[in-house]
Amino acid sequence: MDRGKPGSKIHLLSDENGLPLIVGLSTANTHDSQALKPMILGLHTRHAPHRGRHFKPRRLHADKAFDQPGLRKWLWGEHIGVRIARKGIESSERLGRRRWVIERTIFWLTGYRRLATRYERDPRNYPAFLGLAAAICCYKRLIRLAT
Repeated sequence: MDRGKPGSKIHLLSDENGLPLIVGLSTANTHDSQALKPMILGLHTRHAPHRGRHFKPRRLHADKAFDQPGLRKWLWGEHIGVRIARKGIESSERLGRRRWVIERTIFWLTGYRRLATRYERDPRNYPAFLGLAAAICCYKRLIRLAT
């Protein structure tokens, strides 16, 4: 935890191609692992609408900040496979093969000028611009796939 750190932190849950599924925002002094449960619980997309089944992530790739026994146990209870480098045991280099996708998506989002530096004073505007940037990223990907 970064005590007293000003600013905000972007949390992102994406698919394997880097499309943002859920974008979250928290204060900069909150730990990354505290934002994971609400983001996974907030994922309410439908996988097969005609069958009424909900999409649930099958596998989670994360860095060492998410290596906590309580979080691993909760993910195991939700039937989500976990690939998290263990602190002090594993190197995070092998995890980098999959983590570059999320880093690229965060780079896409912060590529917009209003998100690179937080200019907004009203706390409602920045999350709105963040959601708009995520929608634009999905739209650009859709256009590229359609042509």
